[in-house]
Amino acid sequence: MKQVAIILSGCGVFDGAEIHESVLTMLHLERLGARYQCFAPNVQQHHVVNHLTGEEQDEQRNVLVEAARIARGEVADLATLDPSEFDALILPGGFGVAKNLSDFAFKGAQSSILATVKEQCQAFHQQSKPIAYLCIAPALIGHIHAKGTLATIGNDEATAQAVEAIGASHINCGVSDIVVDDTHKVISTPAYMLAGSISEASAGIEKAVQKLIELA
Repeated sequence: MKQVAIILSGCGVFDGAEIHESVLTMLHLERLGARYQCFAPNVQQHHVVNHLTGEEQDEQRNVLVEAARIARGEVADLATLDPSEFDALILPGGFGVAKNLSDFAFKGAQSSILATVKEQCQAFHQQSKPIAYLCIAPALIGHIHAKGTLATIGNDEATAQAVEAIGASHINCGVSDIVVDDTHKVISTPAYMLAGSISEASAGIEKAVQKLIELA
């Protein structure tokens, strides 16, 4: 039975992990007979967004505490993740990836990523274990993997240019498809970068998860 680590970036599309993508990831892993454990960095969110109005709130929330909402409490501090105990890694999207795991939402091609995220992802890569990046998470690929590693965020030209400026090689991709870099064992899919419904998001995520387990 494959063991898969999931890195969450909070809870909620506008300031944390995309909930549909996160839950679909867990569902497709379970359907393939894999076990998973969620992790999140123990840091403060960049900001808090009211998901009803879209307005920023005058409060602070912790990424790990918020991620526990999605994981039903079963989540651990990312700093405690031991890649040797897992066969693969997957990062759902959501603005938390671009605001909490990195500052891509604000700095684009000049962005940097959280040191713990970079270290853990690179540790999986160094052990030749596959990593799947969903939605906006492929924006991290250039910070983590070798220059020219294949990636997709769908087909948004400006975002794709920023992804390439960081170091990845962007491939346009439909919502229900995936891009696979077999050399580096890196998988990506657009999910809600393009999806207009949860079923559309599910199609690409299912393929990404299937490929992840195949490569594990």
